Amino acid sequence: MPLGRNVEVQEARRRPILRWTLVFLVLLILVVAGAVLGSGLWLKHAMVASLPQLDGQIRLPGLTAPVTVRRDRHGVPHIEAASLDDLFEAQGYVTAQDRLWEMDMARRMAAGEGAEILGSKLVEHDRVQRVLQVRATAERLATTLSDRDRRYFEDYARGVNAFIDASQDHLSPEFRLLMYKPKPWQPVDSLLVVMNMIQMLDQRWDTKMAREHVTARLGPTLAASLYPNGSWRDHPPTQAAPDLTAPQQNIPDVPLDETQSSTEDLLHLHSLLARAGQACDGCTAGSNQWVISGAHTASGKPMLSNDMHLGHQIPNIWYESDLKAGDFHAAGVSVPGIPYITAGHNEHVAWGFTALYADMQDIYAEQVNGQDQYRTANGWQPIEHSREIIHVRGGKDVVLDVARTGHGPVITPLLPHERRVLALRWNIYDSKSSGFPLFDMNAAASGQEFRNALSKWFAPSQNVVYADDAGHIGYQTVGYIPMRPNGIAGTVITDGNHEWAGFIPFEQLPSAQDPANGILATANARITPDGYPFPLTDEWADPYRNERIWKWLAGKDKLTPADMLKLQTDVYSEVDQELAQRFAYAIDHAHKTDGRLREAADLLRTWDGVVGIDSAPAAILAATKSAFWPMLLKPKIGGDWELYQWPESGFAREELIMHAPAAWLPAGYATWDDFLAAVVRQGMSEQHELDSVAKWKYGAQHPVVVEHPLYSLLPWFKDWTGTGEQPQAGDTTTVKQAGRSLGPSQRFTMDWSDPDKSTENIVMGESGDPLSDYYRDQWPYWYGGTTFALPFSDHAIAAETTHTLQLTP
Repeated sequence: MPLGRNVEVQEARRRPILRWTLVFLVLLILVVAGAVLGSGLWLKHAMVASLPQLDGQIRLPGLTAPVTVRRDRHGVPHIEAASLDDLFEAQGYVTAQDRLWEMDMARRMAAGEGAEILGSKLVEHDRVQRVLQVRATAERLATTLSDRDRRYFEDYARGVNAFIDASQDHLSPEFRLLMYKPKPWQPVDSLLVVMNMIQMLDQRWDTKMAREHVTARLGPTLAASLYPNGSWRDHPPTQAAPDLTAPQQNIPDVPLDETQSSTEDLLHLHSLLARAGQACDGCTAGSNQWVISGAHTASGKPMLSNDMHLGHQIPNIWYESDLKAGDFHAAGVSVPGIPYITAGHNEHVAWGFTALYADMQDIYAEQVNGQDQYRTANGWQPIEHSREIIHVRGGKDVVLDVARTGHGPVITPLLPHERRVLALRWNIYDSKSSGFPLFDMNAAASGQEFRNALSKWFAPSQNVVYADDAGHIGYQTVGYIPMRPNGIAGTVITDGNHEWAGFIPFEQLPSAQDPANGILATANARITPDGYPFPLTDEWADPYRNERIWKWLAGKDKLTPADMLKLQTDVYSEVDQELAQRFAYAIDHAHKTDGRLREAADLLRTWDGVVGIDSAPAAILAATKSAFWPMLLKPKIGGDWELYQWPESGFAREELIMHAPAAWLPAGYATWDDFLAAVVRQGMSEQHELDSVAKWKYGAQHPVVVEHPLYSLLPWFKDWTGTGEQPQAGDTTTVKQAGRSLGPSQRFTMDWSDPDKSTENIVMGESGDPLSDYYRDQWPYWYGGTTFALPFSDHAIAAETTHTLQLTP
């Protein structure tokens, strides 16, 4: 056979194989595409099927009389019942309509039961929760509820369970995707959700561990510069004028204790304990609040504003509600899973919160012997043990032995390289921490009644401002804060001189009523006045937001709700403007510069300090600040620099930059100007690629993004179920504290001249279902810096009503 003919035969034989291979690949692609399309259609169908009934009638077992649920144009339920029992049962039912999966995951994550649903990746998280005995604490707290609160918690649980029972065939898609069904709700589950909030706001023991390590590496003299406790910029609400803090004391350096936990342990622990949303340098859960008397308002009536800074999430951390039964009427934001209104107003009092940052925890290095005993003032005592079992989906159960001393649970198992026996003492473990004051706060008829209710608030530690319809304004510190006769220990306690002596009496906590200047404000910075006898914390937040609020309000009269929103969304930073000028000066006087640095200096020196979306100077400064700590700390402690976490690290940075201490100047730099110029150069090279710094835009480099934890993992659902990356103004020093996934979680302003014009909005919307009209309808208001009224009176609610549901016995 000729060679050409042979080739043709071979090619002919190959063609069917190639043809069938091609056909198989096309069919495979079609099958996969069909499966993906089918899955997407199924998921969308499931979303539609799980949308709650908003109109008509639903039978709700347990009610004694019909309950009316009117939804306004943003889906906020205005619930009116004949009795409080019916009201709170209806609240549980309606909240579950919109947020059941969020509620279920909140109780699971608190109890350390995430791995049972999400698999082995959640084992470490669950281990932390089990070692900290979060469920056991919630169970103890449940036994301390008053008969009244227990009854209302049970009413709420009955409403949630009624929804679960009625929705077995159309639960929200998250349950179907994860292939499980929720267990019945119990009062202890509501207290597990409370524990989530307490952990988010009061848990800082990992910071003490990290501080011990950094201090041992640097020595206390240098470390003192990193851990300021208050600042000259502070303006406590109980003090008429800001004060100056005393200079830090010089203490001889000490060597590293070889028994300390490793850097790897502490960094891993910090990532486990970090709250969702704190994904930006310097971001910490916090808030702004202020209340002004009628002397400063256009109406002559008090106004109160509050925006709580927490992690952005879908569904939102808050659920707006309006609850009415007889003389009880309260509206604002609630936490899904917890009855009552958490923050907002009733017919007579409005209130808001900011995190206090009180030190509620101590870590003790226990002395132990070979008989499983630890030393106490009364001799050796046996270490208690309990058994915890973590169920793991698709894996074997994990069995934990949880040890406990008289101080609290032994946390050493969370630090694999730690050789000491470390026990955690936390105020929530104390038997005196009990009760739940929210109902009494909701029902208060005056500012004084409201303040009386606050005396029962044990955790989390908070600053509270309030205003009543009689024209009074007030401030109160709340929380069962340990009494420490020998002061606060900022690191692990190794002596017997730092035991607690009960809690600071409520009447001796900082407070103020009707101040002469007519203004009260806090934003997580120091609130203790000069000479205050009880140490509350070493960890106040940076003073910049609080300072800006006081300065902005000072001397202003005829203020309106529009002014309050303007301040809530303010993005001017005095300290950023000052730092920008300092860096420009450094570049001018540095030995080594270049054209790019000089261009940056020109932009920085003329900047107005507004951290705007399109601001090039703000982008340059942000990049510079990001480079500062590693460049300063790495030469002294290497990779351990990552352990440096402190709520007032911004002020520490400001002091170091402005005072240029010789002891901190890294080797290789002749002057601080040379070093600071190098920091600018490094920051720009790390975070930006555009040649012309004048074209940089702050918002593009510092966006906000809000994502659903499940749908964001699905290609066809990620984009439309979240916000995507959106350019954002503001940073951690502006009143609008802004991070990638942390910031104002709601914005509230109460105007006592017309409660129906009081405003309240959350980040995304009331519903957790992406196909609901109320899933993200509030996002344009939040992102655009606008807001809307939350109707309160019957006629205002009627005018806004879009759906009416009757719950019947």
